Amino acid sequence: MSHDQSSLLLRKQLAELNRNAVEGFSAGLIDDNDIYKWEVVIYGPPDTVFEGGFFKAHLLFPKEYPHRPPKMKFVSEIWHPNIDKEGNVCISILHEPGDDKYGYEKASERWLPVHTVETILISVISMLADPNDESPANVDAAKDWREEPEVFRKKVARCVRKSQDEL
Repeated sequence: MSHDQSSLLLRKQLAELNRNAVEGFSAGLIDDNDIYKWEVVIYGPPDTVFEGGFFKAHLLFPKEYPHRPPKMKFVSEIWHPNIDKEGNVCISILHEPGDDKYGYEKASERWLPVHTVETILISVISMLADPNDESPANVDAAKDWREEPEVFRKKVARCVRKSQDEL
């Protein structure tokens, strides 16, 4: 897919999200002149420790989109087993397409060109509610999640409060 086609596809997805808002997040461009750089706000999912939070993240799309996945990085502080300490999201659907050389993920769980901004963000919201602590990007958060749930809750609550102050 050419650069023009990927740009067109992203513009179409942005227009669709603006027309039909999806519960749980909002999305827009960081810079109106660059369709490949998006800012999203994920609302902490109800009935989770993240409830009440407003977590900003950036989605950075490659020119080869949708054949290659975007990178997603939280700019708001967030404590989660699948988000590293720099804010990078580690979730199967954002991993390069094809077989996992470590054999952990099936190709069908990894990036597929059918994914959209909406499916990515719904997957991330689901990940917030239900972390995968078997392959953590943040080992300390995974340890808290598994072994010290109260410590985990307190660290997340601090992130939620901080995210509310950033609005």
